[in-house]
Amino acid sequence: MQPRIEIIPEKKLVGKHITTSLAKNKTQQLWKSFMKQRSKINNTVGTEFYSLQCYPESYFELFNPASEFEKWALIEVSNFDEVPKDMETYTLPEGLYAVFQYHGSASTADHTFRYIFETWLPNSIYKLDQRPHFEVLGEKYKNEDANSEEEIWIPIK
Repeated sequence: MQPRIEIIPEKKLVGKHITTSLAKNKTQQLWKSFMKQRSKINNTVGTEFYSLQCYPESYFELFNPASEFEKWALIEVSNFDEVPKDMETYTLPEGLYAVFQYHGSASTADHTFRYIFETWLPNSIYKLDQRPHFEVLGEKYKNEDANSEEEIWIPIK
């Protein structure tokens, strides 16, 4: 599984976030809350959703499933002029990413992430960068469907 390497431009995003961990995963609650209110977001750019994670600096050095991180459910917008009540803005900075195509249900993606962090990254010319990680959920994303597709974006330098 070889990624494409891409520089993403800065993006303006609107959505919701929570603090969660892999051990006490609250992702489903976050997305349920976001999806109920997504129709209130104006000036959207495209139809893709962004599932974004902001990890503390030592998160991957001392990996622990109970370690907390920030999780966002977002959609891209052209500007922040009209942000719905109970939603927040997030500016994704420009940066270099390794982009992996994932096919399968969301709950079985752990083998792909293990490959990325335990095999691909250590054997590549890149290092993990301290920027947001995210998944782009487009029209082929179907959550727990075995035919679901999404892109996994890993920040590199």
